Amino acid sequence: MSDDYDSPWKEVLERFFPAFLAWFFPAAHADVAWEHGYRFLDKELQKVVRDARLGRRWADKLVQVTTRDGQEDWLLVHIEVQGQREADFARRMFTYNYRLFDRYARPVVSLAVLGEGRGQTVGQFGYGRWGGETRFTFPVVCLQDYRDREAEMMQSANPFAVVVQAH
Repeated sequence: MSDDYDSPWKEVLERFFPAFLAWFFPAAHADVAWEHGYRFLDKELQKVVRDARLGRRWADKLVQVTTRDGQEDWLLVHIEVQGQREADFARRMFTYNYRLFDRYARPVVSLAVLGEGRGQTVGQFGYGRWGGETRFTFPVVCLQDYRDREAEMMQSANPFAVVVQAH
């Protein structure tokens, strides 16, 4: 994805983060205690991503939220909206997740929004041998799945309904 296409998504995500979660990940949105606010952790993410030699960057954001049960969670949001998904996409998600966990000793919830593909709701990466296994799964939303929801998007006040239509 070119930086020119990447930048508007980063900007709208930063400006309307609660609306982003409400539109794409409503269960996560419902569990956040929005009255406590949220905070983008760009420096923390950069410390991990800078070391990763995994190719180019997309619209990745790390956001700290407080859940309704009072737990502080970190959300790693990945947006890849133009072009074909990279073959190592799930591995990169896993790598960023475990690097954040390793560096900051905090669980990280990974979420992905993809422009390509239809019907994929879960991304996964794993490996194993001799009875040992590591498995990483994360929710995925595909923008193409919204093509059939034109009427809903036209009536929605959520800014991401317009963003998806523009895609």
